[in-house]
Amino acid sequence: MTLLQQAEKAKASSYKMLNVSLPVRNGALLAMSDALLMYADYILEQNEADMHAAKVDGKTDAMLDRLLLTKSRIEGMATGIKKVIALPDPIGSEDWVEKMPNGLAIGKRRVPLGVIGIIYEARPNVTSDAISLCVKAGNAVLLRGGSDAIRSNTAIAEVLARAGYKTGLPEGCIQFIQDTSRESAAQLMKLSGLVDVLIPRGGEQLIRSVVQNATVPVIETGLGNCHVFIENSAEVNMARDIVFNAKVSRPAICNAAETLLIEEGFAKAHIASILDPLAQAGVELRGCEKSRRLYHGMKPAQEQDWLTEYHELILAVRVVSDIEEAITHINRCGTHHSESIVTSSYAAAEQFLNAVDAAAVYVNASTRFTDGEEFGFGAEIGISTQKLHARGPMGLHELTTVKYVVRGNGQIR
Repeated sequence: MTLLQQAEKAKASSYKMLNVSLPVRNGALLAMSDALLMYADYILEQNEADMHAAKVDGKTDAMLDRLLLTKSRIEGMATGIKKVIALPDPIGSEDWVEKMPNGLAIGKRRVPLGVIGIIYEARPNVTSDAISLCVKAGNAVLLRGGSDAIRSNTAIAEVLARAGYKTGLPEGCIQFIQDTSRESAAQLMKLSGLVDVLIPRGGEQLIRSVVQNATVPVIETGLGNCHVFIENSAEVNMARDIVFNAKVSRPAICNAAETLLIEEGFAKAHIASILDPLAQAGVELRGCEKSRRLYHGMKPAQEQDWLTEYHELILAVRVVSDIEEAITHINRCGTHHSESIVTSSYAAAEQFLNAVDAAAVYVNASTRFTDGEEFGFGAEIGISTQKLHARGPMGLHELTTVKYVVRGNGQIR
């Protein structure tokens, strides 16, 4: 089947999805969750082949971690689908306004977006998350994964689609594109009229390509050049734990911290308490001139380091004179994803929350919480760093739109 035929099939099925009841959608999702566990060995075999090919190609440890599936990760994917089942139905709710003077009752009804196209890279769990969220929100989905995870993604999509169709979903609502060429991505970006919205998930090059070349409406997702700022009044142990978690727990994820900003007073007294655990964990530290005078052994940071999403155990460190300098740095160098301040000052916390331009802004917590499941969405389709339609982790609500429903009794104009 060609990509165009897949898109046409998805579009046709999207109209049928409008009449698929919540019990059918939830029943299909339950069958999908069970199928992931039932066919876990098959999925792991395919993932092992992807992992072998990636190692031969010399992929980084960070990339291998993104690609890897384990029994535990598949169980997590299955659990994630069940969490989506438990979420309220986003479809069909109506917000009515007062009747108009002419007697018309005008309201908004929440409805699916239609066909959601997703272009993504080496994250097989995205296949499961995307399918479950799109189905729950009444959409058809057209998936185009990267070549590194082609076997894993194909297996997951096949298992989930088969389970969904057996339990009442319309044939064609789950489509996986096996052509991983640039031409297939370029064609998907141009399927206006068949694809209602396109969501890219991956690195800077992929996202930029989609944003610049697509004629389909795009929701731009998450480059994560995230910062942690330690303000002078911060509690030392809290700051140490937050920075360590934000950088080390999963450095390949977009919500990991890439730059540490430390106010000068705190840095002079406590910089070693913050950086020693990082160095001991194998983090390569790249510091500004001030920070290198206070903590020896760091490599000198270049201008590009302040702009880089490393996806590995590297952290840029800068000492700033005050909170204004920290906020200016974040707004200039960040990607509007997730930013955190560690402080005991209410005024500093509020200033940071108000002035930092990002999808998620934290006080005294790790940036690693920017995640659909952590926010109670069950799973996420991505993290939007733009300001139109959706911002931050996108769950069920963000996969819907509205239409006006107008009820009358014979009115004419």
